[in-house]
Amino acid sequence: MSAVPESDVTRVTNSFRRVGSRVTRKATIIAFFAWLFAVFDFIMFGTLLPQISASFGWDNAMASLVSTLVSATTAVIALAVGPITDRIGRRKGMILTVSGTAMASALSSVTPSAPYLIGVRSLGGLGLSEQAVNATYLTEIYAVTSDEKIKRRRGLIYSLVQGAFPLGVLLASAWVAIFLPVIGWRGCFLLAVFPAVLIALMRRGLRESPQFELELQLRRLRKQGRAAEASELARSYGVDERPAAPLAAIFRGQALRNTLVLGAAWFINAAGMQLFAVLGTTVLTEGKHVSFTNSLVLLIVANAVGYLGYVAHGFLGDRLGRRNVIAFGWIISGILFALMLTVANGTFAVVILYSLGLFFLVGPYAAMLFYMGECYDTTCRATGTGFLNALSQPGAIVAGSIVTAMLASGSNWAHATLLVGAVGTFVSGFVMFGARKAAVLQG
Repeated sequence: MSAVPESDVTRVTNSFRRVGSRVTRKATIIAFFAWLFAVFDFIMFGTLLPQISASFGWDNAMASLVSTLVSATTAVIALAVGPITDRIGRRKGMILTVSGTAMASALSSVTPSAPYLIGVRSLGGLGLSEQAVNATYLTEIYAVTSDEKIKRRRGLIYSLVQGAFPLGVLLASAWVAIFLPVIGWRGCFLLAVFPAVLIALMRRGLRESPQFELELQLRRLRKQGRAAEASELARSYGVDERPAAPLAAIFRGQALRNTLVLGAAWFINAAGMQLFAVLGTTVLTEGKHVSFTNSLVLLIVANAVGYLGYVAHGFLGDRLGRRNVIAFGWIISGILFALMLTVANGTFAVVILYSLGLFFLVGPYAAMLFYMGECYDTTCRATGTGFLNALSQPGAIVAGSIVTAMLASGSNWAHATLLVGAVGTFVSGFVMFGARKAAVLQG
């Protein structure tokens, strides 16, 4: 199996001016908290869905339909974020995504009906894109940082950032458990606005990546009619001197294979993410007959274990190759969730299998997001990562539609989740073997 061809992250590291250790660590910390609160808002919707459904009198099929339509509208927004970020820059793109998180929470708190909720939750596509923009920015920053400790362990360090996913789920579960009895589901959404606004303000102090600064300089030269100078400058940095539309670039040449394979893997794996991560409370309450209160406690425990999964997969990805770590993780996860749904009896068995299932389901995304950043050049990196990231939503739509149809025809949550979520997670692992192994990035 051949390796991913070198992107400009690999080729031109020594040509760019270095980013200092302080700037690198500041960017890492802010990226962590931005993703934490984006996940917090995204998961809080799924966690509160049973309560929202009860307040509006929706049955299981209606709740599943709302969730599916939210995924559809979210996908439309998420698909646009990558090309926008490749156009306006990483820094502005990151401000845009976290601002969208704040707006989604604020508007959700005043929901009067299902159509309104579906519309405002589409803004969650901005928050969902947070991880793709983070991966784009940090891939570039880590390649040119003067902090050798981070550079040598960039996959592991990025896993700490991406690990905000299970911590965001944990925070959302704890937040709901504490505040739901006091201020209701509307108040839970409203309070979530403030941390997202704070992160948006903090991001204004970040600097743009050197790679994108070069891209802006090349654009200015071409716009001024100085194409020869632009080509010479691009060659001196080892980047692609041919300007191209970002979306077209990810479907041509050596980028095409991984775009297709990783896109398919994201699409299929979305079934597991939608059912076991986003709709975890619904699966546990309806599928395993766990009380809503106990399901929140279970989610807190499981996602604490899930964070360790991110760190473990980030560490192993640096050493064993990101592709293989992702593939085996998802295969194991599918098996564990199938066992939870079919043979687990009692709270203890459900907690163990659900926790381990999340360990191997969400953990590989630490390797996946960084791996995606390695696959593309600066001109299309945000578009590539954003496109792949957005495919999770069509995958969630298809999974949700199948589950909705199964529930409407008389099936139960356990059976539907087994056939759609556990099997989908298992299959997505095998799809990953079709991708190229990640190139080892040299400092």
